[in-house]
Amino acid sequence: MKKKKKSTQYFTQDTENAIIRYNNSTDPEERSRIYRDDIHYAFFKLTENIIHTFKFYYTEVDEIEHLQHEVITFLLDKIHLFNPEKGAKAFSYFGTIAKRYLIIQNTKNYKKRVDKAPVEELHHNDTFSYDLDYNPLEKDHLSDFMDEYLEYCTEHIYTLFPKDKDAKVADAILEIFRKREGLDLFNKKALYLYIREMVDDTKTPHITKIANRLGDIYKKHFLFYQENGYTDFD
Repeated sequence: MKKKKKSTQYFTQDTENAIIRYNNSTDPEERSRIYRDDIHYAFFKLTENIIHTFKFYYTEVDEIEHLQHEVITFLLDKIHLFNPEKGAKAFSYFGTIAKRYLIIQNTKNYKKRVDKAPVEELHHNDTFSYDLDYNPLEKDHLSDFMDEYLEYCTEHIYTLFPKDKDAKVADAILEIFRKREGLDLFNKKALYLYIREMVDDTKTPHITKIANRLGDIYKKHFLFYQENGYTDFD
């Protein structure tokens, strides 16, 4: 029997359930216990990931931990507004609140720094920018997600690809990603050549077909991961 892999994800359905329990409780001691045991760490990691990924470093406090404390306090102040019946997942809901808070604070402090900074520094210092379109989890946890994706596809390869030749091509593609950290060359032509060496008499259209199927599986589960903050490969 396969041993269940321990999850490295910090904001799960259990976290959302704890937030719901917290909001439903009227006992201060119970609410304090729920927050301490089941919510605080998720809020801590969420704010940490967003701050560092979006480079929200324009702050009036000296330490990033102090900025995190400000954001967590703001999230806790808004926690009672979370209503799962409206369709939003807690991970997305509180991630959006944290990001909006940081954008407002960052923009305000950024403007102060720009007003005081020499023109030369603005031209040559790339810290005077940040990317609001980048997803924090994609950077910080993509490797964990990829490992679970590879494990799922490997275990179900003959279910996903009943034909033996298709399964062999799929496994060759998956093998590339299993060894992704050790690859020096990662361009399309090199990958196709690598797959042809692993699987005899394989044409480019066949490889493309299987790669697209694997890509569809990846996108489906990664979209779920982005929306919910945890994977569901079962």
